[in-house]
Amino acid sequence: MRYEAEKIEQKWQKKWEEKGAFTAREAEIPGRNFTGREGEKYYVLEMFPYPSGNLHMGHVRNYSIGDVIARYMKMHGYNVLHPMGWDSFGLPAENAAISRGIHPNEWTWGNISNMRKQLKQLGLSYDWEREVATCHPDYYKWTQWMFLQLYKKGLAYKKKSFVNWCPSCNTVLANEQVIGGKCERCKQNVGKKDLEQWYFKITEYAQRLLDDLEKLPGWPEKVKIMQQNWIGRSEGVEADFVLEDIHSAAAEVSEAAEASEAAEAAGKEDKTTRQKTMISVYTTRPDTIYGVTYMVMAPEHPMLDKIIKGLPQEKGCLDFVKSMSSLNEIERTSAETEKIGIFTGRYVINPLNGDRVPLYIANYVLAEYGTGIVMGVPAHDQRDFEFAAKYGIPVKVVIQPENLRLKADEMSEAYVDPGILDNSGIFDGMVSTAAIGAIIDHMEKIGAGRRKINFKLRDWLISRQRYWGAPIPVIYCDKCGIVPVPEKDLPVVLPTDVAFTGLGKSPLSGSASFLETVCPVCGGKGRREIDTMDTFVCSSWYYLRYCDPHNDTQPFGKDKTDYWMPVDQYIGGIEHAILHLLYSRFFVKALYDMGHVTCDEPFKNLLTQGMVLKDGAKMSKSLGNVVSPEEIIGKFGADTARLFILFASPPEKDLEWNDQSVEGCYRFINRIWRIVEELAPPLPPPPPESGSDPSGKTDAGAETTDVSAIEAENRDLDYAVNYCIRKVTEDIRERFNFNTAISAVMEMVNAFYAYREKVPAGKRKAALTKKAVKTLILLMAPFVPHVAEELWKMTGGDGSVHEQKWPSYDPDAIKKDEIEIVIQINGKIRERTMVATGLGADELSRTVMKMEAVMKLTDGMKIIKVIPVPGKLVNIVARPS
Repeated sequence: MRYEAEKIEQKWQKKWEEKGAFTAREAEIPGRNFTGREGEKYYVLEMFPYPSGNLHMGHVRNYSIGDVIARYMKMHGYNVLHPMGWDSFGLPAENAAISRGIHPNEWTWGNISNMRKQLKQLGLSYDWEREVATCHPDYYKWTQWMFLQLYKKGLAYKKKSFVNWCPSCNTVLANEQVIGGKCERCKQNVGKKDLEQWYFKITEYAQRLLDDLEKLPGWPEKVKIMQQNWIGRSEGVEADFVLEDIHSAAAEVSEAAEASEAAEAAGKEDKTTRQKTMISVYTTRPDTIYGVTYMVMAPEHPMLDKIIKGLPQEKGCLDFVKSMSSLNEIERTSAETEKIGIFTGRYVINPLNGDRVPLYIANYVLAEYGTGIVMGVPAHDQRDFEFAAKYGIPVKVVIQPENLRLKADEMSEAYVDPGILDNSGIFDGMVSTAAIGAIIDHMEKIGAGRRKINFKLRDWLISRQRYWGAPIPVIYCDKCGIVPVPEKDLPVVLPTDVAFTGLGKSPLSGSASFLETVCPVCGGKGRREIDTMDTFVCSSWYYLRYCDPHNDTQPFGKDKTDYWMPVDQYIGGIEHAILHLLYSRFFVKALYDMGHVTCDEPFKNLLTQGMVLKDGAKMSKSLGNVVSPEEIIGKFGADTARLFILFASPPEKDLEWNDQSVEGCYRFINRIWRIVEELAPPLPPPPPESGSDPSGKTDAGAETTDVSAIEAENRDLDYAVNYCIRKVTEDIRERFNFNTAISAVMEMVNAFYAYREKVPAGKRKAALTKKAVKTLILLMAPFVPHVAEELWKMTGGDGSVHEQKWPSYDPDAIKKDEIEIVIQINGKIRERTMVATGLGADELSRTVMKMEAVMKLTDGMKIIKVIPVPGKLVNIVARPS
């Protein structure tokens, strides 16, 4: 029988679907107590895709990894949940509506239909009964419900702020969506816009999000570090510098005198004290505060207009602010970006030493971090040093190295290490690290500042000025103000009477049927919010909906999430290491605090797989280097596509596409097919112990061979089988090294062929052959499920191969009587040989030195030393006689 991939795969996919082979239930599964964990759940999940229309090999890699884990855990007796759905809201559907004249709803559902078909062609073990799509009203009803719960708890709010604005896409963009000052999607210039927007108060959870990373030992360390850096906790002081009044000192004296005279004439006490304007600055380096020689503020700082109003510098400052509007925060703060600024014309007074320092605006200061104002200490910060050099600002040394005296006019770079305080008033002579706390205490005592913990993390901006997203469930009433939509009125459904022009405001603003409504409080006229939610909101809780996807009275039953959550193994790209994962963690913590879930972290373990590359670049339609899964499946079959994608590279590393390697995987599957077909039917009984034909023929007609040689081959095959079981088991469960697991199976298949060549059919040990064939099929089942299912049936296996118990190995069988060791002479490998297992150092040395090959290699040489390493090598140190 020939291996026909397409026929076999279609056959088993149909059978799996008819049987509901991968349907998950909360109840325990009887008769599957494989590991003493009968019915214990295992939730494996890959990040769900955006339905762009076609799968690419990056998708295949992600989903194949999850499928191996799901099938492997099922064969260990776990009750496995492995669902799939669609992250189906987003701007591409709206752009398609504009460019192709097709409604986003129609475009999206058509893409979902095509991609679902492609996923099924791969034979992935999804429970399709739990499929969700974030654009379906049955789903986004509960996304809106989530918004309302956060709003009730004060975690959703609206404020005005500067945001990245793409005039072409007519929407707000996250910093990560702005590349080189341009929209990553339409490539048009991005500016800043001052808008009222909705936010989630994720900063309320900043410390918990940071602390609870310790609860995630199953996450890659690099991902946790990325989240730590994004949250960006720091401890320091918020210092109050006095903004010098715009009037000159002479004018101040004159005004004060006039006020005093007027008060005296009126018989009143003079109480004229000019009100001071404070500029608060956050710093983690209070030990350098005496060295401040300038201050810088963000171009978007809300006080700026007031500070520069009426000054000769006003126009120049406003022009500078405008020039900053085309740059995003990442570009402005990059180490490679030149630091530029402009003097405001105003000065501030240092509260500790009274120094008068100029106030600048600069590109590298962000309004959203700290107070939006930064103190400049050129002597002890390299960025400040370069800025000061550029604009001729003085440098003042306040920290000296222990064995060196720095002079400001001789410095070529900032001194940033600890040292001894200098030019720092009462703190002179203190070690800088100790001075940090002392200076903060002093500032608090004199009312010049206060201890402060700061986070880089900003609140989550969720407003999007587009149509294809979950509507924000809010109504505006002239009488009642902001009114949340009552839960009983959810979902707020997207209308269909919208025009997609790509111009002007959000498409929802043109839909009278959507916009005009009734205020649920007073019954008067109301208007709906026309912004929709960031798609990250939809994807921040979808794993909870999978637990109870058909519930129409609540987003999920708590009994269901109590059973399935947290996700035991989450799989997705490293590009989602920060935002998606951080937002999901925030959602679960907020829901936990509200009593809706009993876990406070969503994902127990995380695997971030690498990209699939072709010609050294990530597969992309724009680069023309995309390989279609359908093309590979049509030519070689889904099992070959899966096997290649799993074998070519460890999952966390990038994978370079290679057509020859794909063909090699196809040939390997054929090798398995042939050896099983040859050895399995009809697996003969063991040959009789005696009574063989004295002519030298066995009962089966094979020629007799040396019995000891046959026993050696039997032992070698038994060793190969048991070793492979151990290797594949450890590689899947402990390391996810699927490539080395498959490599081990390849070695086992080589052992099969060697056994077939060396042992005549009549002399083969039937029990061993049966065990070996059965083991091969079981070990390959998670990787090539269709082939394994067919071979299992061909060899008389009962039920589905994926419902069988995972094979176990015999530790004694992998203890070889002999092992290979290396023989070195003066550190260079000169020979290899087999020696008895377990030889001690002395015996190993004697054995090697008696070998004829070794005596020839050392002939005419003086043996200086013999260095044995039992089980590994013997190194002979020798010199010419």
